[in-house]
Amino acid sequence: MIQFQNESITVFQSALFQTTCTVVVTKDLVIVVDPNWLPHEIEEIKEHVARVKGDRDVYLLFTHGDFDHIIGYHAFPDAKVIGSKGLQEHPEKAQKLELIQQFYNEYYIEPPYEVGFPEIDYVIHKDGQQLKFGETTLTFYLAQGHTHDGLFTLVEPLGLWVAGDYLSDFELPFIYYSAKAYEATLRKAEKVLLNHKVSVLVPGHGKTTAEHAEIKRRIQLSQDYLGRLIAAVVDEDVERQKALEKEMPFPSNFTKECHKDNVEIVRKEYVGS
Repeated sequence: MIQFQNESITVFQSALFQTTCTVVVTKDLVIVVDPNWLPHEIEEIKEHVARVKGDRDVYLLFTHGDFDHIIGYHAFPDAKVIGSKGLQEHPEKAQKLELIQQFYNEYYIEPPYEVGFPEIDYVIHKDGQQLKFGETTLTFYLAQGHTHDGLFTLVEPLGLWVAGDYLSDFELPFIYYSAKAYEATLRKAEKVLLNHKVSVLVPGHGKTTAEHAEIKRRIQLSQDYLGRLIAAVVDEDVERQKALEKEMPFPSNFTKECHKDNVEIVRKEYVGS
């Protein structure tokens, strides 16, 4: 379904995990970010792109390589692909493809497209790197912590910030890579908000916002959670750790495992094995 829309930006939201896909239309190009999940949802995105593209080129932007974010890669076979160097050199490409196939198999879904890992045409390898297409400028920042290959993308002059799996309105940090890197990414997020005129923020899961105060609240929400988690792990306070697990919205086996991963990564980085 369409969650947010203005004259240049359309944000689709999947029924699964409130995962977003952003379609950006400028004078110069069309950008499709993380097309996902279910076949009919991706088809809706494709139909929208066909209606708005005109004679513009289409670019696929992947915020990171988690399987739910790359599942629609082959739905746009003629698009040029933008992603981080970490995504290009991802060490677990085969595992990500297995997860996609497993998802289709578990729900008896015939894959509507070939299952494949994105091949990158425009590789982003450093903070502040830019791609310019006519009057449209994309500015990138490496965003590690949730994964090793994440990207923040600013689309100017629209003032759009595509944050990937950070700065959700409801989802607390899931640390798959590094808690220390996650903290650094949140500090980077503060600088992005300070140094760019952000008018719209789209997280990978959850609601789009056009409110500056709400973006600051989301940064602080993640910082507060991480600070309390690190303190609870360093202090070996099991009760506080359990309380933090209960703060996870939509409690499930999935969130239970994510909390367990969070604790293990924090312990490894801040306490030692």
